[in-house]
Parts: sequence; C-alpha cells; structure tokens
Amino acid sequence: MLGKLLFRYLKKYKWLLLGVLVFQFASALATLYLPTLNADIINYGVAKADTGYIWTHGAFMLLVSLGQILCAIIATFFAARAAMSLGRDIRADVFARVSGFSEREVSQFGAGSLITRNTNDVQQVQMLAMMGATMFVTAPLLAIGGVIMAVRQDVGLSWLIAVAVPVLLVVAVLIIGRMVPLFRTYQGRLDTINRVMREQLTGVRVVRAFVREPIEAERFRAANTDIMTVGRNVGSLFVLLFPLFMLILNVTVVGVIWFGGVEVNAGNVEIGTLFAFMQYVGQIMGGVIMSSFMAMMIPRAAVSADRVGEVLDAESSMTRPENGVTEFAAPGQVVFDDVEFTYPGADAPVLTGIDFHAEPGETVAIVGSTGAGKTTLVSLIPRLFDVTGGSVKVGGVDVREADVDELWKGIGLVPQRPFLFTGTVASNLRYGREDATDEDLWKALEIAQGKDFVSEMPDGLESHIAQGGTNVSGGQRQRLAIARAIVHQPRILVFDDSFSALDLTTDARLRQALWRELPDVTKIVVAQRVSTITDADRIVVLDGGTMVGVGTHDELLASNDTYREIVESQLGVDA
Repeated sequence: MLGKLLFRYLKKYKWLLLGVLVFQFASALATLYLPTLNADIINYGVAKADTGYIWTHGAFMLLVSLGQILCAIIATFFAARAAMSLGRDIRADVFARVSGFSEREVSQFGAGSLITRNTNDVQQVQMLAMMGATMFVTAPLLAIGGVIMAVRQDVGLSWLIAVAVPVLLVVAVLIIGRMVPLFRTYQGRLDTINRVMREQLTGVRVVRAFVREPIEAERFRAANTDIMTVGRNVGSLFVLLFPLFMLILNVTVVGVIWFGGVEVNAGNVEIGTLFAFMQYVGQIMGGVIMSSFMAMMIPRAAVSADRVGEVLDAESSMTRPENGVTEFAAPGQVVFDDVEFTYPGADAPVLTGIDFHAEPGETVAIVGSTGAGKTTLVSLIPRLFDVTGGSVKVGGVDVREADVDELWKGIGLVPQRPFLFTGTVASNLRYGREDATDEDLWKALEIAQGKDFVSEMPDGLESHIAQGGTNVSGGQRQRLAIARAIVHQPRILVFDDSFSALDLTTDARLRQALWRELPDVTKIVVAQRVSTITDADRIVVLDGGTMVGVGTHDELLASNDTYREIVESQLGVDA
C-alpha cells in the first residue's frame, strides 16, 4: 500500500523528483571525490612541499565542497516541495472521501480515528517521502561508491569493509524487525487517546455534572500510559540501534588506523591514502546508517499508509448515480413505499413495512416510543442511510437515483442534536445559503423565534458563536438550527425532535409561524410532545420499528391504542 500510495501521488511531481535525483547524484559524487582530492594534496603537495600544488588543489577542493553543498540544498528544496505537496494532496483526498461517507462508514471508522488518519498518519507518509527523496540516491551511492573508491585506494584494507558492512546490516535487520509490530500498535493506541480526549472535551458538561473528573482523568491516564509504554519500547530500540552503529563504525575506523598504520610503516601505503580510506569507510558506514534509518521509517509509514489507504479505498454505502436525476416531477412530495432498513451486522431490521406519503405543503408527524426508529426513518429522506428494502421517493424520484446535490438542495434538516460552527450567527445561518441577505436572516430568525435573543446579543448577527454553539443555550441552539434550515429555502423541512428544548409557548409560536410563513413547504416532524403535532395533516405512529397507525390526531385517538397511550401519558403536561 505504501508504494502504491507514493506512486499514486508523487507521479504528479515527477519533474521535482527528477531534480532531486540529479542534484543528489551530483552532491553524492562530489562527496565521494573529496577524499581523493584530500589524499592527493597530502601525498603530493605536502610530501613535496609544493605550495602551488596545495593552493591550486585546495581551491579546487573548496569549489567542489561549495558545489556539493549547493546541490544538497537544491535537492532538499525540491524534495520538501514534493513531500509537502504529497501531504496536502493526500489530506485533501481523505477529507473529500470522508465527506462522501454515510453515517455507516463514519461510525465504522470512528471520528477520532479518521482525524488521526488525516493528520498523524499522513504526516508519517509525508516524512518518509521527504527523507526518501533526499536519501534515495545519496545513501546507496555513498555505500556502493565508497566501497569502489576505498578499494581503489587500498585493496589490502578492504577486508575490514567486507566484515563491518554485513555486521551492520544484520544488527539493523534484527532491531528494525522488532519495530514493525510496535509501530502498528502505536498508531492504534494513538487512535484510542484521541478518542478519549475528544469524548472528554465534547462531554465536559456531563463529566462535571456527574463529578466524573477523577474517573475520566484515570481513563485518560490509562490510555496515555498505554501509548507511553509502546513509545518507550520503540525508543528503547532506537537507543540500542545507534550506539551499536557507532560502535561498529568506531571499531572499523580503529581497525583501519591499526592495520593501515602497519602498512604505512612498511611503506606500502601513503599517509594521504590512509586518510582517504578512513573517510571512505565513514562514508560507507554513513550510507548504510542512512539506509537503516530509512528502513526504520518505512515500517511506521507503511502502517500509516495502510490506514490511510483503508479510508481512500472505502466505498461509501451511499453511491452517487452516474447520471442522477436533477428534475423532480413533484417537488415537495415524500413517499415511503414498504420501506425496510437494517443496520449492518444487525439481526433484525430497525424499520419494516413503512408505507406513507406527504404531499407538498402538508405536515406529517412521526411519533413513537424511544427506540421506535423515528430518527432512522427521517434520516432516509436526505439519504443519510440507504434503505435495505422498498424505496423512499422525494419529488417523485427514488432518492438512490436522484442527483445527491440536487436532492440535498431541496431538503432542510434540523437534527436531533443541532450543531453550530465556530464563527458568527450570520455565518452559521448562511451555511444554508451563502448569498442570503441580512434581511433573509432576520426573517428566518423571526420565524424560528430567535430574533429577540439575537437582537439582544452585543453584535447582533455578527455575534460570536463558539464551536458546537456552546456559548448559547440548548433552546437558542435549536432555534438557530431551525433558522439555518429556513434560510436554505428547501421544499421539504425535516425536524428531528427539534422543538424539545423549547418551552410550550415558544413551541406553539414557532409552529404557527412555520405553518403561516411556509405554507408550500412540506414538513416532516419527529416529536415527543403530542402538543407539537396535534395540528398535523397526518400522524405516523411507530412501535418497535413498525407502523401501527396513520391518520389525524382525532382519528388516531379514537382508533389507535398506541397513540392513545402516548397522549394519555402526557395529559398532565400538555393538557
């Protein structure tokens, strides 16, 4: 998956990568050539006290060094451009893929895991691309080229390299092999700590209300300790690896000095050649160490690439039709035709035998006990889930055959738990329609019974809204969410228990304003309070995921036991 992911994205930057290869090649050649120049200066210039030779070759050596530095800088710049672009493109594609997921896929991966995959996992792949681009040529060229150049300097000492390099490779393979499973465990633990942290931040009010701070702190401590343990094990292997590398390198250099000194004393090797051989040994070991460092990065990046690839390869259960229908013959009409829905892996369907319709301008209410399937039912209208049996038609078109964007344009959804985004009141309301004027926003707020409290805010429409709307009350959040749906100007409004935080008076005024100001808009209302839906044109009664009645309030009160029980249980509240 790692190679597939890198090839898929880096092929767009082939010219940058070609520049990296060219300049890294030039930098590596210059690095390999410098010890030879140094040997020549010592062997000939210093030995013969030829000052002119020393200055001439010294200046050339300085020029080669400057060229090597310049090539390395340019190669690193190109590599950074390619790697940063790679990270940007992967993050953009992961975000686009997740945005197309249905609720099913989001629940399957988990919000915390999806965030980790689009940040930390992408960063691991990006770092590998960066390091790989800068070391891809340098490491093998220094290792292989160093061997060749060292042998050219002195064949007699080459046996030291033949011993040191295999020992270095064996150590690297043994230690890196133990790192691979640890990296996979580490990423999983990172998911866990992100999930725990996210839950505690979003549920901070509940935590404090139930005095659960010590327990949540212990829960976080456990997750934190788990990831620390794995990280410590990985760190221990890193700590072990580099000292062993340096030990092998230093022992090899000591061997070169020892046996080379014998050769120099015997007159078989010149001192400059010995120095050059030592430099080449260092370059060879450096190349092998760089390759080992790359090999250490590859397992973690491979794990991260697999996790990113799982998201990119995941097929949303909500498939977009190639030639989706964009024209709706009956705008505002909603028809449930023998609908059945089963969650993946569930033993029994959540909904079965759902069969009703809502004509343009009508109000259809959905009632039932907790867990009856009301939220699941209305989620099928904007196609947050796909039915597993029967069909849902909006505007006379099966939602699975409709163009998704056109379908969503005609539906305004107010979820059970309304969510507001960081920004202002105006920016949140314009989430429904960006070109809405201030007059449109005030009109929507007036219908949603939110005009008064927004007017009292310090900056009116430009008043700040915190993430999730935590700086406004639950009732204000609901009214802002309703106003946002109205600004959208849909043909169908879906209210999923969206009046639960409102007092009875505000609830009544809001419903009257909706019915009065939006007579042509179809309204699908999920409600717990009977008073909210007594005026509905049609009431659908659910019990255990099955329709047990449909009709007006009076008709159901006279003929439906389930509905009558619901009404009687609330008589003391909604009399």
